[in-house]
Formats: sequence, C-alpha cells, structure tokens
Amino acid sequence: MEEVQLYIEYTAKFIEVAGIVTIVVGTFLALFKYLFSMQNSEGRSYRKLRQELGKAILLGLEILVAGDIIATVVTEPTMGRVLALAVIVLIRTFLSLSIELEIEGRFPWQRQPGEKRMEK
Repeated sequence: MEEVQLYIEYTAKFIEVAGIVTIVVGTFLALFKYLFSMQNSEGRSYRKLRQELGKAILLGLEILVAGDIIATVVTEPTMGRVLALAVIVLIRTFLSLSIELEIEGRFPWQRQPGEKRMEK
C-alpha cells in the first residue's frame, strides 16, 4: 500500500509541475505572439496579450488545483490539511473567476452578449 501511495504522491507532484510549466510556457507564448504581432496587419494588441496571459494562468491554476486535491487525499487527510486545501481551492477559484471576468468580460454563468435565451 505504501508503494501505491508513493506513486500517487509522485503523480500529484508531476501534475503540480505540469501546472507550473503550463503557466510559464503560456506566458512565453503570449509574449512571443505579442512581440511578433507587428508583422501582421492588426498590430500589437495589449488586450490580446492580457487575454492570452489570462488563459495560460487560468489553465495552470486548474491543473494546480487538481494536483493539490490528489496530494491532500492521498496523504493523511487531517483536518488541518483539508482546511489548507479548502483555503487553496477558494483562493484559486477566486483568481480563476477574476481572470475569467477579465478575459471574457462576464462571469462564467452569465450568458454571452447578444445571446438569446432559449424558450421552451
């Protein structure tokens, strides 16, 4: 059983590293797109850069939350660890909602501008 727990801990660490790598690579790709966007007809767009950075951070945060959940469930789920996980998830959820609002201009549960409600 200890071997399984060890492998799951390694998996959780791998997922956390993947989240960090996602944020770093996404940041470099967004900056690369921004710096070399002068070559096309649109030119540089600060808003586009912020959207691309927000997407990278949002995806990385989601991956990090998954790693945290796995790490907390596998290790000794004491009340302290569960509360720490709850605080981490709350903070990351708040950040995710803030970034989503920044990228889309609306909360995820709001319908898109111009989108009609479906009537039954």
